[in-house]
Amino acid sequence: MARVLIPLATGCEELEAVTLIDLLRRAGITVITASLTEQQQVTASRGVRLMADTTLAHILHDDFDMLLLPGGMPGSTNLNEDPRIHAMIKKLNLSNKAIGAICAAPMVLAHSGLLNGKTATCYPGMLSSEDWPEITFSTQAVVIDGNVLTSQGPGTAMDFALTIIEFLTDQDTRNNVEVGLVRPS
Repeated sequence: MARVLIPLATGCEELEAVTLIDLLRRAGITVITASLTEQQQVTASRGVRLMADTTLAHILHDDFDMLLLPGGMPGSTNLNEDPRIHAMIKKLNLSNKAIGAICAAPMVLAHSGLLNGKTATCYPGMLSSEDWPEITFSTQAVVIDGNVLTSQGPGTAMDFALTIIEFLTDQDTRNNVEVGLVRPS
């Protein structure tokens, strides 16, 4: 089964983080959450306290099939300022592993150079084509370009998670998870 790392930075968007963690685990995907600091408890953007499984320092050299970045502010800035995150992005990309980001977090992928020549989406106004002319921006809720998956924000988190499930497993697994959510047609 696929192993996904979700780093939790102080100020992350809790709705995105929890939705991604929950739905991927419902699909049987191994999700490891890791705080950027030595404290496993992370305070998210709305004051919700999340408890990471471990710290980034403890799993830095582990193998993962995907790195998945929740957005939010200042969580995305904190991810962007951590050189270990950029090193993991480069390492996973060289191995053609999946890398995903939602909301403001695609800025981390842009700063790493991962989005150059790719199509991506993000929280409206977070990145602009004037500042990032090498990126093609989409207004779609979820965009897949090769091994890179991006999404717009809290309202698209469920669609993003379901897309990731299908990307890492198959359509049947996605459908089984989605049926259990009782989503409107």
